[in-house]
Amino acid sequence: MIINLTKGISVVKESIRIASGQGFWGDLPQAPVDQVKRGPIDYLVMDYLAEVTMSIMQKQRMKNPDWGYARDFVGVISQILPEISSGVKVISNAGGVNPMACKEEIIKTAREQGISGIKVAVVDGDDILPNIDQLIRDGHPLKNMDNGKPVSSVKDQLLSANVYFGCRPIVEALEKGADIVITGRVTDTGLTLAPMIHEFGWLYNDFDKMAVGTIAGHIIECGAQVSGGNFTDWEMVEDFTEIGFPIIEAHPDGTFYVTKHENTGGLVNEMTVKEQLLYEIGDPSEYITPDVIADFTSIQIAQDGKDRVKVFGITGKPDTPTYKVSASYNDGYKMTSTLVYSWPDALKKAVKATEILEQRAEKLGLVFDEFNKEYVGFNGTTETPVNEEALNTEFDEIQIRVSVSGQNKDHLNRFGMEIAPLILTGPSGVTGFAGGRPKASEIVAYWPALLDKKAVSPRVTIFEIN
Repeated sequence: MIINLTKGISVVKESIRIASGQGFWGDLPQAPVDQVKRGPIDYLVMDYLAEVTMSIMQKQRMKNPDWGYARDFVGVISQILPEISSGVKVISNAGGVNPMACKEEIIKTAREQGISGIKVAVVDGDDILPNIDQLIRDGHPLKNMDNGKPVSSVKDQLLSANVYFGCRPIVEALEKGADIVITGRVTDTGLTLAPMIHEFGWLYNDFDKMAVGTIAGHIIECGAQVSGGNFTDWEMVEDFTEIGFPIIEAHPDGTFYVTKHENTGGLVNEMTVKEQLLYEIGDPSEYITPDVIADFTSIQIAQDGKDRVKVFGITGKPDTPTYKVSASYNDGYKMTSTLVYSWPDALKKAVKATEILEQRAEKLGLVFDEFNKEYVGFNGTTETPVNEEALNTEFDEIQIRVSVSGQNKDHLNRFGMEIAPLILTGPSGVTGFAGGRPKASEIVAYWPALLDKKAVSPRVTIFEIN
């Protein structure tokens, strides 16, 4: 039993099982369902968001105010509602830029199945795009962490701007009885840290414990990447078809185990865990989150049986006074198109074709920031220059891949009209033009910044399905 002045009196569980169900938006749709149905778990966490994902969702919401979230999340929930009613809790950032709309679909689905008594929590307040002007006026320049420029320099091109909240609003939602927690932008690690705090009564200023949950979250945030997927020694993995997603078995003392359900494919060993620990790491002694600065150099791991790895000894340091802001903006337009030239003289013909395109673009007065040409089959994966020796080498086929970018969308679309005519107005032996005339698409650029934590606050709202 623990006595916590902020949380009252509660019984501490000996352990909890936190299962990862998604590593990104577009991951295996059956994985979270299997995590719930193939064995006992207490929590299912699903990570749908990446930096570019937020801008995609924002664009979707601009087209339809009821969109802007991971809509396939609703399909997952619909399959596991009975298990949620029986005590499995779900935490996910599937809300994207419109968590309230996501909540509405979840409630609708539950009612259609005749399920009631479930509490759905929405965590929002992370979307600061509507408040950019006010934040700038209040003295928050949101300088780009790479080049130091203020966000005002791209303000009119902004597509999204979201604060990375930590675990605290999720903990609040769980303490209010939430069975499903839908968030906007929170840290990937916060999804896993929150249930540990909630169940074990850990204090926010116990930074070693905060680091434990953060590192556990980091290990499972990419789904099966830690249980055999994308593994350097991939031939050790006997079964990719039925790959098991990872599970964290966490204990109150800060020890946890990485495992997966029995009788599933994949692999969990020291090496799969170590490889995932290296994912997206800068300074390993200072892994910065809004909850804690975790020290990855303190981590100790040991194999503890088949598909079971013990992780322990973790330490952490106090969190910083700032949130990270992930913003995206329109940085012009791009276009890519391809054609294939066949033997004989495939490379010579391909080179000639790109010369024709460049000359015709110049005559038309088309202006680009970049004009890139690749000859797939010769240098598509390298920067090997085309020389006389290469031109005199016979290739079965060469694909030209031409990519242009610039600020003038009309110029790019006009250039796209020059590709297909090469079939009848350029070298012989050409094929491979499919998919219609290429069109310019937006270049979404990333804008990382920091924001004082006092400038923004998360909001937690509870809805009960009845």
